[in-house]
Amino acid sequence: MRRFGALLLVACLSLGACGRPDVPASSGPSKGDARLQIVATTTVLADLVQRVAGDAVSVASLVPKGGEVHTFDPAPSDLTRVAAATLIVGNGLGLDEWLTDLAARAGARAQILHLGEDLAGVEYLAGEESGHAEESGHAGESSDSGHGSDDDHATNPHLWLDVAIARRYVARLAEALGAADPAGAAGYAARAAAYDARLSTLDTSIRTRFEALPEANRQIVSFHDAFPYFAAAYGLEIVGVVVAAPGQDPSAGEVAALIEAIRVSGARAILAEVQFNDRLARQIAEETGATVVADLYTDSLGDPPLDSYEAILEWDAARILEALGG
Repeated sequence: MRRFGALLLVACLSLGACGRPDVPASSGPSKGDARLQIVATTTVLADLVQRVAGDAVSVASLVPKGGEVHTFDPAPSDLTRVAAATLIVGNGLGLDEWLTDLAARAGARAQILHLGEDLAGVEYLAGEESGHAEESGHAGESSDSGHGSDDDHATNPHLWLDVAIARRYVARLAEALGAADPAGAAGYAARAAAYDARLSTLDTSIRTRFEALPEANRQIVSFHDAFPYFAAAYGLEIVGVVVAAPGQDPSAGEVAALIEAIRVSGARAILAEVQFNDRLARQIAEETGATVVADLYTDSLGDPPLDSYEAILEWDAARILEALGG
């Protein structure tokens, strides 16, 4: 059971995408702070909130920078932070399933806004069917989107890695903030519109760069199932995952099946994230000749200049393209 309780980075900097308001990872509201108190589950979501809210709110992320949202164990201080919140922001879809329990334990009265759930017009992607890893070439038995569930078709929660869907998150945030603070609604709407324009430009830029990638170079493997929405948006094919979910080690047979799938498909890159140990990914790469990209960001922001949603998407796109020969 889960415990409860850098080639294109210059373009990012020139567009001003890397600068961001401070989003504290763990500090609670200061005494005498009359601003709205917003709590988000991850630094990525906290950054989106801050972009829409500006200085009108105080934003805190429950999971600290570099932390692992899937297995996060809230501390007692998080109860105080959540209890004082005006709005609580999570992703939903199992990514931060501990949030509902945390809010209940804190006696929180604030709305919990699950940004990823029930988005009109979005095609939700299912996790891998359990029990068919070796046939599919996946080392893990199922997508991490199940997050410990027995549901064979749990929805993958990593929607924000498709920038077009992240724009829907922003629109939902503007609406929720306006409802929580009607006097500031016009400001939230204006900031959301300006931010949406930047994200639209970012989405077009990434899409254009991947469109130039040869079809033979589009096959990838990921450490865990974090990239299906990114792949679907930008024309990549995921031929396997190394682990079913963070903390779950694959069997020798599953690793062998993944190695065979990489050899058959010609996948050039194994994508891993900075918060995970890449030892197994590198062992598989040695067997197949694939390149390991181990410094990607999905669920968490990084240190400056990789301390904004825009910056990590630019970074990830550049590093993946480099590995694929783009």
